[in-house]
Amino acid sequence: MDWDKLRVFHAVAEAGSFTRAGDSLNLSQSAVSRQISGLESSLKVPLFHRHARGLILTEQGEMLYRTAHEILAKVTMAEAQLSESTERPQGPLRITTTVAFGSVWLTSRMKDFLVLYPDIDVTLVLADTELDLSMRQADVAIRMMPPRQPDLIQRRLMTVRHHVFAAPEYLKKHGTPKTPEDLDNHRIVVYGEDAHPPVPNLNWLLEAGTKPSRKRQAALKVNSTYAIFRAVQSGLGLGALPDYMSRESGNLVEVLPELRGPTVDTFFVYAEELRHSKRIGVFRDYLVRRIAEDGL
Repeated sequence: MDWDKLRVFHAVAEAGSFTRAGDSLNLSQSAVSRQISGLESSLKVPLFHRHARGLILTEQGEMLYRTAHEILAKVTMAEAQLSESTERPQGPLRITTTVAFGSVWLTSRMKDFLVLYPDIDVTLVLADTELDLSMRQADVAIRMMPPRQPDLIQRRLMTVRHHVFAAPEYLKKHGTPKTPEDLDNHRIVVYGEDAHPPVPNLNWLLEAGTKPSRKRQAALKVNSTYAIFRAVQSGLGLGALPDYMSRESGNLVEVLPELRGPTVDTFFVYAEELRHSKRIGVFRDYLVRRIAEDGL
């Protein structure tokens, strides 16, 4: 099977059109189409259903795509390992973590890392869904729960604690709650029913200080920790947030310090085959040092 045609096929399957695949490969639409036609002819099976809105993989195309994806992931890994044969860490490093942790804490600390290691080409992928590290959707993940896959290496980085915060302007207008029962008279921002927070019971503020049969109403429901952070920061209401967020924002005030929400252990995770990666090693050591400096 022709490797160049297989590479083009994978790009088309990912893009869903000859034109978009051509843009990513720096090839013309007609050149891409010829490569796919040649591959289909040599295999004697159709790989795509062609229609006005784009391309859809056939059953045979799906089978070939899965195989091609695995091959390309292994080739990418081999390239990365070969690039690290020199003494200085270099090459691509794709990091994934949650939108909240990545936006509020991690991104602002990448400048110093890149100054220390200018030959490492960093990409941050912020998502509240887990990317598949074994398929090289990312090289390393910072996750708010231990990995479920057995073939991943993990190291606990820190424990994140949740507290109640508000903006000064909100407290000036609505007053500061003195007891958990006072929360009945305040606006509270929580997760929505369709959200998937990293730990259970993150809407504990709706129940703190209430009778078992009663539950508070939320002023706003959102689907991410970062959205709660921004809503609280704007003065909309009270919210339960990870403690690192208050340090980063500078304008949030902790209220009801006796209230403690759930704790979340944060893990540094990567694939077994990258155990000896210098890029991952120096990034892990950098994170551990910064966390210690920040007192997290």
